[in-house]
Amino acid sequence: MKKTFFTILLLALGLQTWACTNLIVGKKASADGSVMCTYNCDGFGFAGSLFYTPSGRHAEGELIAVNGWGPSHEGQYVKQVEYTYNVVGLMNERQVTIVETTFDGRLELVNREGLLDYFTLMRLALQRSSTAREAIRCMAELVEEYGYNSSGESITVCDPNEAWIMEIVGKGPGRKGAVWVALRIPDDCICAHANLSRIRQFPMEKKGRYNSISNKSFKHLNRPEVECVYAADVVSFAREKGFFTGKDADFSFRDAYCPIDFENVRYADARVWSFFRHHTSHEEMDKYLPYLNGDFSECDHLPLWVKPDALLSLRDLQRDMRDHFEGTALDMTADMTAGPWGMPIRPLPMHFKGSDSLDYFRERPIATQQSGFTMTCQMRSWLPDDVGGVTWFNCDDANMVAYVPLYCCITQVPDPFRPENNAHNEFSDKSAFWMNNWVANMVYPRYSMMIGDLRKAQDELEDYYFADQDSVLVAIEKMMPAQRQSYLNQKSIAYAERMMTRWDKLAKFLIVRYNDQVVKRIDEQGNFQPWGRDPRGYDQQFIDAIGKATGDRYRLKEVIQRRER
Repeated sequence: MKKTFFTILLLALGLQTWACTNLIVGKKASADGSVMCTYNCDGFGFAGSLFYTPSGRHAEGELIAVNGWGPSHEGQYVKQVEYTYNVVGLMNERQVTIVETTFDGRLELVNREGLLDYFTLMRLALQRSSTAREAIRCMAELVEEYGYNSSGESITVCDPNEAWIMEIVGKGPGRKGAVWVALRIPDDCICAHANLSRIRQFPMEKKGRYNSISNKSFKHLNRPEVECVYAADVVSFAREKGFFTGKDADFSFRDAYCPIDFENVRYADARVWSFFRHHTSHEEMDKYLPYLNGDFSECDHLPLWVKPDALLSLRDLQRDMRDHFEGTALDMTADMTAGPWGMPIRPLPMHFKGSDSLDYFRERPIATQQSGFTMTCQMRSWLPDDVGGVTWFNCDDANMVAYVPLYCCITQVPDPFRPENNAHNEFSDKSAFWMNNWVANMVYPRYSMMIGDLRKAQDELEDYYFADQDSVLVAIEKMMPAQRQSYLNQKSIAYAERMMTRWDKLAKFLIVRYNDQVVKRIDEQGNFQPWGRDPRGYDQQFIDAIGKATGDRYRLKEVIQRRER
């Protein structure tokens, strides 16, 4: 039996997912012992939705048709396995989670003849793997057998006990496999990647020691002391291509396969820096500002991971996903580029030219308007898989949405997140993507004026969802597996519907309260008062910028006359 592997959907997504962010938390760095990771899937032109693949048993000889994102691979297939796991979003029923960011790297290493793009590779691994280590092995073996046709990827691979970062890049036209390396993140550390290769030096395999192994030694992969796995030719291939000439011990994956420049450091590593800065010493992290400003003479990299000053909660991580460098030297709300109302959103292009012919750029933060969807994933080893794995999900900009909890065992996608309800070119009030965009695009232009009302709705929903989790755990204790799945299906559906109802109410409230550039007053219960307006004008920083840019153009005449006397 031959089955198509969501090729049309993946093609549409694959053209856009070039600028994403992953944040990662080890189980001893989290407040409750969870392994956690996040994903902002960013790219203009696509409407996000929730992927779903049901579990199933498959007949011997069954094939999956895979077209990939390069030239058509008509008539090419991947062998199916006997059993595939239920996959909700990017987490399977065993709580294995795989998310990614694209770093491109050396584009001459893209092999368009390879069958597997990175997203197909990730989803195949999710269907076939019960642990993070199995997923790494699965992806390595799949690209070796079928070829890899994407550019460079940093991939987060997690399960309830471990978090790994894996980086992979192809070998160019006519070369089927890929070169890659995967490192286990220490349990007490946090890590991140955001469109720039992050792995530099890594331990090499030594006879009789198993902390580091090549894919030739996969039989040792499940040894707990193995914390590094890599393609056997990752160094020799770099030598062959002229990317590296030094000693093996000095080999850096990033420097060989993704050389840095100012743009990829500022647009990518700045996001990692900001995340680390939230949870470690500001003074220590600010020492990396010269690096972010393009000075690589003293330092040319961030640490791959850091130990946080305090344990992170899931809500901490969700706040991190809403970051625009606030309170840092790169703060996007702190100068006139934020406009009259401190807007942390910037239009494309990323760089532009002034009338003086000078070149300029804009910052690229973690939270951005072009996100198709966002998720924060929680994996808990002390709970049964069906309730231990939760993807907190929504469509559009992480800063502007409420994260909705969805359990990894569900078999029904809530209607607001279904692909057919989230067309990219047609508004629908049944679509989470479009309801969230409706609200966000009202708030963006008058951000500091309106964001408080959005935060109130956002906190109201997320407070409810978090408070309700304990009751869910109590409710399932005496349920049989089938009952639990039905219950968690209904819970996830109810959570999504609650979000849609609240966002519809918020959209209508905003258009009434802020109609015609004035602000209607409300009482403590949120009811409109019959009379009165709040006189909220421009942010002070913008007023000051007006004076500097226009001189006396907008100064009150009587003030000027008094001064002249």
